[in-house]
Formats: sequence, C-alpha cells, structure tokens
Amino acid sequence: MGKTFTEIKELHQIFIENQKMFFVSTAPRKGRINLSPKGMDSFRVGGANRVIWLNLTGSANETAAHLIEDARMTVMFCSFEQDPMILRLYGQARAVHPRDEEWQQLLSLFPKQAGVRQVIVMDVDLVHTSCGYGVPLYEYRGERPLLNDWLEKKGEDGIRDYWESKNSISLDGKPTGIR
Repeated sequence: MGKTFTEIKELHQIFIENQKMFFVSTAPRKGRINLSPKGMDSFRVGGANRVIWLNLTGSANETAAHLIEDARMTVMFCSFEQDPMILRLYGQARAVHPRDEEWQQLLSLFPKQAGVRQVIVMDVDLVHTSCGYGVPLYEYRGERPLLNDWLEKKGEDGIRDYWESKNSISLDGKPTGIR
C-alpha cells in the first residue's frame, strides 16, 4: 500500500541512488503534458526536501519551458531489478542556466558531462511510495554511448547551435529560457 512522507528519508535516498533511470513530468498551464525518461549519472538528493538533476541536450526542451509557466514537477523512480517499489517526488522546480550565479556550484555535484542545458533544482514537498508489483523485471545492461558520441561530434559550438534551433522553443511554442 502507498505511503506518504513530507521529506526524503535515508531509505528513499538509498533507493533513488540504486536506480538507473527516472522519469520527469511537467505541464504548462495550457498545452501538452511532458513525461521524459532520464538516465546516466544525472540525479542527486541535495537534502531532505531538495533534489538536483542535469537536464542534458535532447530533441526538445519541454521541462525548462514548462517550469517558466508552472513550477510543478513530479519525478518518479521505479525498481525494475530489485524488490518492487515505485517512489514519486512532488514539488516545485526551477531551471538553473550557465548564466546563473549558482550554476558552477550545482554543476560541481556531478561528473563532467557534455551537453548540460540546465540544472534542475526541485524543492520536494511530498514523497509517495507504492508497491510496484505490476512493474516488470528488466535487467540493466549498461548506458548507451550514443548521446555522448553525438555530443562529442557536435562540439561546443554545434551544441549551442542545436540549442538555438531545436531547444529554445517548446513543442507548444513556449520559450525555454535557454537563450
């Protein structure tokens, strides 16, 4: 049965750190709801009510656009290999860009990674766990090298050009704040 908490407990943090993938959901006031899978070494628990994750270059930039309009965010982790559990974090989030004062401090929490568009900081106000009995078992085989290979070929200038052409406006025509 589901349980709710007002903060991230140590057992939740351990569960989060053992997951290889998480999902992020945001929505603007009007427009499409976005749900994105995330992976790699891109998520940190920054305290009992704070999480931080790297928003890497992708085909769209919906999360950043949505957060400008509506800061609500849900992050979900689910166990595919271990004992079944689903853990959701609910709260308010914001995007931090390279131009922002706290960028370097937040970026230092992660290994060096090309293509970081934003660092997302979320203030968590609710943690919800549920059984996960219906989640199938999958075996983790490793990270795909494709994103890093693609970013390396693009180079820093190519990545910035890509952000300008593909990541500055959302699917609904909303600005993402990347400029």
